[in-house]
Amino acid sequence: MRTQHGPDDVVLVGFGSYQGSVIAGREWEAPLQRMPLPPARPGSWEDVCHQAFAQDTLLLLSRLEATPVLNQRRGHRAVGVVYHPEAEIGNYVPTVLPRRYDAFLYLDTTQALHPLRDVPARSQADVPETYPSGV
Repeated sequence: MRTQHGPDDVVLVGFGSYQGSVIAGREWEAPLQRMPLPPARPGSWEDVCHQAFAQDTLLLLSRLEATPVLNQRRGHRAVGVVYHPEAEIGNYVPTVLPRRYDAFLYLDTTQALHPLRDVPARSQADVPETYPSGV
């Protein structure tokens, strides 16, 4: 998006949570289920935010880019449509927050959403060529 629209016309917002629950599937097109979000791994961005704030916080990273602690590379929990809470170490990606996001919304404890409706799984033949990005 930044390539197409320019860096000044796109804002990237990251999300993180220390613990709680999420709605996800075990694989693409799997049925959605409520899953536990265990406490974040020690030293991860979610753990650092929990230790520093222990409450919901919005970090505007462009204003904080010169802060040395934010320029450290740490694990950031990646929870999406597919999630595996039993393999928690594999859910983290190395991240320098101000290089990845313009803002970071930290939620200390999340609660899984209640889907408005069930989304039926597609057959393999129905999956578009650009799946899952849709671009």
